[in-house]
Amino acid sequence: MVIKIALVLIFFAVMLFIGFTCRKRATDVNGFVLGGRSVGPWLTAFAYGTSYFSAVVFVGYAGQFGWKYGIAATWAGIGNALLGSFLAWTVLGRRTRIMTQHLNSATMPDFFGKRFDSDALKIAASIITFIFMIPYTASLYNGLSRLFGMAFNIDYSVCVIAMAILTGIYVIAGGYMATAINDFIQGLIMLVGIVAVIAAVLASKGGFMAALDQMARVSDPAISKTPGVFASFFGPDPLNLLGVVLLTSLGTWGLPQMVQKFYAIKSEKAIDTGTVVSTAFAFIVAGGCYFLGGFGRLFAGQIDVVKNGYDSILPTMISGLPDLLIGVVVVLVLSASMSTLSSLVLTSSSTITLDLIRGQSKKHRDDDTLVAIMRGLIVVFIAISVVIALIQYRSNVTFIAQLMGISWGAMAGAFLAPFLYGLYWKGTTAAGCWCSFIFAVCFMLVDLFAGAHLPAVLQSPINAGAFCMVAGLVIVPVVSLFTKKPDADRVAATFACYGKKVLVEQREALSDDEEA
Repeated sequence: MVIKIALVLIFFAVMLFIGFTCRKRATDVNGFVLGGRSVGPWLTAFAYGTSYFSAVVFVGYAGQFGWKYGIAATWAGIGNALLGSFLAWTVLGRRTRIMTQHLNSATMPDFFGKRFDSDALKIAASIITFIFMIPYTASLYNGLSRLFGMAFNIDYSVCVIAMAILTGIYVIAGGYMATAINDFIQGLIMLVGIVAVIAAVLASKGGFMAALDQMARVSDPAISKTPGVFASFFGPDPLNLLGVVLLTSLGTWGLPQMVQKFYAIKSEKAIDTGTVVSTAFAFIVAGGCYFLGGFGRLFAGQIDVVKNGYDSILPTMISGLPDLLIGVVVVLVLSASMSTLSSLVLTSSSTITLDLIRGQSKKHRDDDTLVAIMRGLIVVFIAISVVIALIQYRSNVTFIAQLMGISWGAMAGAFLAPFLYGLYWKGTTAAGCWCSFIFAVCFMLVDLFAGAHLPAVLQSPINAGAFCMVAGLVIVPVVSLFTKKPDADRVAATFACYGKKVLVEQREALSDDEEA
């Protein structure tokens, strides 16, 4: 117990120290929200990765999908690395950094407003972000309850409130730079922790080959009658597994808190290095989480999934580990949750402040006032998410947990296609964006409240979210081709940023010289 408490206290002390150390970098809007657009490759890559993977992945998704698909669940982690990290950096990174700086945009809704010359579009994107970020944030606390109950035997409420307060303090104090530096440290913890836990869990079952042999003997006639299916390449349900891969991988392309990491990139070198580091991080952390979860059925005798749910799988798997490793796991999950929470609250507060309050107010507000408003909204946003998390825990309101998938699907489904086409295609229209927004939000709400009336494959929020993202990639260009074209001169001026000369055209490389 002393070891576990000591690890947690050291972790919290370091996070707070960094937050207060970065105060001088968070005195204006650009510094507070984007770190002055001067964040290096390692910090940016780790900020991207740690915002991507939270306790939802480690405790929730890894346990659930590992149980359903066996070792094949590892494909979700591989997809996260290749689609969600490598391709995201390659396709979005450079162009996002160039155009958002050219438009002087600090948030995704602001990008939509300036790119398509539509305040209404910006307001709609801000509202969607704010509404669907709250349940997403609340769900981050869910994975902590069982772990802290197992490791410390303390009330879940104490854990949630402590985590929220400490995250709020360092984000409020240091803004994006404090978040990025803490994300780097938290990312290192996640890398070491996941490798150590996988090794220990497999060792408890006789090693990798012995564990794999045991998985090949596992059967569940309710899912599949094929022998050894849970140790097979594609598992018992490849179609639904594909939906998981698409939602958890392609979804990052349309999530504001993920895309905003590209706004802060410093130079061309940062993109090249960041792409490699972020991809490697995702392979180890996401691949490791889902790979570990794939062995969950080896602990079936200790788990009552019907009674305790999928969230009980990973905690049960690690409950027999030495105290030091359990302490590492607790810090790992804290790191994953706090890094994602800090990213979400910063994104939400900046969106409301810059896109709604400043954007719609006739009164001029200086940077000091705007930063103060953002700090206040961070407190409000965290408080709301804590209340929702505690209500769910005490009342066992399951629909809030389900809303995590709805949140991801609604935001990614609404924003992915408009953002991607907005960066690359001059013919993208505001009408195409509106149709993508409306379709994704309405479809995911239907899935939440009347999902039983949808085709069986789309009743799952995971598959529904993946469908919305793919549908948006068709809806935006089709609607754009048949609606009023944007002003040619304005579009040309917007895309002129890519033709700016550095050593080559800027669409090929960012300049390392800030004055260029």
